[in-house]
Formats: sequence, structure tokens, C-alpha cells
Amino acid sequence: MKLKIAIQKSGRLSEDSLKLLKECGIDIPNGTGKLKTEASNFPLETFFLRDDDIPKYVEDGVADIGIVGENVLLEQKVALTTVQKLGFGKCRLSLAVPKGVDYEGVSYLAGKRIATSYPTILQNYLAQHNVQAQIHEISGSVEIAPSIGLAEAICDLVSSGSTLFTNGLKEVDTVLKSEAVLVASPKIAAPQEALLKKLVFRMNAVLKAKRTKYILLNAPNDQLDEICRVLPGMKSPTVLPLAMEGWSSVHSVLNEDDFWDIIENLQAKGAEGILVVPIEKMIV
Repeated sequence: MKLKIAIQKSGRLSEDSLKLLKECGIDIPNGTGKLKTEASNFPLETFFLRDDDIPKYVEDGVADIGIVGENVLLEQKVALTTVQKLGFGKCRLSLAVPKGVDYEGVSYLAGKRIATSYPTILQNYLAQHNVQAQIHEISGSVEIAPSIGLAEAICDLVSSGSTLFTNGLKEVDTVLKSEAVLVASPKIAAPQEALLKKLVFRMNAVLKAKRTKYILLNAPNDQLDEICRVLPGMKSPTVLPLAMEGWSSVHSVLNEDDFWDIIENLQAKGAEGILVVPIEKMIV
């Protein structure tokens, strides 16, 4: 009995998918050109596929689960369950027009030609804004469309925006924010679903750890209550007496988003010797 997972064989999600599985303690041998392999220490069989093929393989039950970008998932309109957002492969699907265009909103696109590899997502976006436009579906090199007269605008994936700039375009609206997600087949059997729960448990431990930091600090006892109120912790901070009278060691866990504000607050309240330690796994 094995859980079958489909991941991208190459491209932006491939390396991060394999890294996540490794951080979950799963050893996946990946020889050059190998399209199927089995983990040595977890009942997991891995298929290496083109990203566009993954949703269909999972929907049909050939694979039980898959890791795929939300943009691909929404474009193909497949009946899959999104089990977990994975926090990597982040990008955005955006509208872009030539730099010299005076763009004042999505209404500018009415009656215009828009080149894209994501016609379904774009059509839904335009419909939400009551805009009718001509959508030209092309499979690659979308950025060149305005300069060769194929379209007045494009809708394409953007990371840094440098490719748009190089091709004389500017980003004007975000259609979709996307990241990698773990999806499951509607046909997944009970034994494989039990294995999936074990995998998700491991993934959650890894993903939570990535968003948090473990801190240790020295606190004067007369400020201890104030310092502990600043620290959220998983339940409450751990406080241990130091050899130096009048001081304690305080241990806690901080969320990455709140980290710097809390550190500044701690210093203002007299905390010293603040150490920050990465967390490998976090199980709550």
C-alpha cells in the first residue's frame, strides 16, 4: 500500500517540492530522467510530470495527491480538494500594458485584445468587472504580443517584473495571487487517505517552523511580568532563574511577521542578550 504523489519534473516547483518532502523526513531518490520512484523510508511513490498534467492525473486517480500551482489548478477547473497551501512558488497573474499607455482601470480593456496563457482565469476576472474583451490564447512568449501587434495588453505570471520591463510593458492590475498547493483526488481510497494525514501532519510541522523563531533572552526580574506580556509563546513563555541574582532567562516562540516589532519592544523593557534560533520542526 503506497500513497502516490505527482510533482513537477522540472521548473519552479520541482526543487521546492522535493525539499519539502525531504524536510518531512522522506528520502526520495531522484535519478536523472527518472519519471517514477519510491521513497526508501515512507510508503510514497512519486511521479515526475509536467505541471499542466498534474491536475488531470490526480483527478483521474492515477496519482492520489499532487503539488501544483494554484494558477494551473484554477485554469484547468478540475474537481480536486485543496489539502494544504505550501508557502512556496509564490507569484501573481497580472495584467500588463505598454509603458506609454494611460491605464486608469480595468475598464480600459473593454474591446481590447489581451494575450494570455490563462484564458479561463482571465475570462472570469473580466466577467467579475463586467468587461468584454477579446482573449487571444497563446502558449508562450506572451510579453511579445503587444510589440508585434497581436494584442493591446497581456495577462501573464509575474515574479519580479523584470521581463515585463525588458519588453516595454508595465504591470497594472493583479488578477490572481498564486502559490503551490497540495491537492488530493476525489477518488482517494481510505488507506491512502490515512497515509495522506500522516504526510500532512509532517508538512504542518515543517511549515509552522518556517514561520516562527525561537528566542532566548535575559530579563531583569523587576521587568519580568512586563516582558512576559509582550511574548506570545505557544502557551506561555518559559522562565528559568539565572545564576546572577535578580535576572531570569526567558524562552519563547515568535511569529516571523511580528518578530521585529516584538524584539524592539523587549529591548525597550530591559531585555538583554537576545538570541534567535531557527526551528526545524514545530508540533503543536
